[in-house]
Amino acid sequence: MDRLRRTHRRFAIALAAMAGFVDAAGFLSADGYFVSFMSGNSTRLGVALGTGWRHAAMPALLILGFVTGVTLGALVALRAGARRKVAVLALVAAALLLAAGARVAGQPGAMLAGLVLAMGALNNTFLRDGEVAVGLTYMTGALVKLGQGLAQRLAGRREANWQGWALLWGGLMAGAVLGALAQTRAPAACLWIAAGWAGLMALLAVRLPAES
Repeated sequence: MDRLRRTHRRFAIALAAMAGFVDAAGFLSADGYFVSFMSGNSTRLGVALGTGWRHAAMPALLILGFVTGVTLGALVALRAGARRKVAVLALVAAALLLAAGARVAGQPGAMLAGLVLAMGALNNTFLRDGEVAVGLTYMTGALVKLGQGLAQRLAGRREANWQGWALLWGGLMAGAVLGALAQTRAPAACLWIAAGWAGLMALLAVRLPAES
């Protein structure tokens, strides 16, 4: 976030909000498992393996689906070149449409597959030298940078930036609240909203200025 233009920061916050929306909807649909927060799923997998095999399949499959989404998104980003953001977000929108259609068809497994693929792919939106520059679906790193920025500011370094990381976390939180409300009050529409959100972000990415 520190090295992004203001326009790109706002775009990243909007995408983090979308990730929060999808993760909240997925969490409520998957009996407390996550579709974007793989640290949580990894812990649940470790607990399942340590206490018995019966509950290990779900977190293992979600992690596999997420890694697959990251891989597909990275391949799309490599092929798209300068149009990376548009191409990656189009892939995210397509995966979310798949998830929404699977819910209508009564296929929860396919729905979760679409959600984890979308969230994995999303992390290829902001890359620098082939590496993720801004993690959009997980906030541990953002909170660490927030704390470090606050420490530098308290130490008298006025140039320290913590606000951007706070806003990124706040975006995901706001999206999670909206996702929980949508899932509990309008579950039939929830994933269609997410897919439309991703499609809109892909359209906005067409006009997004080049990164500095």
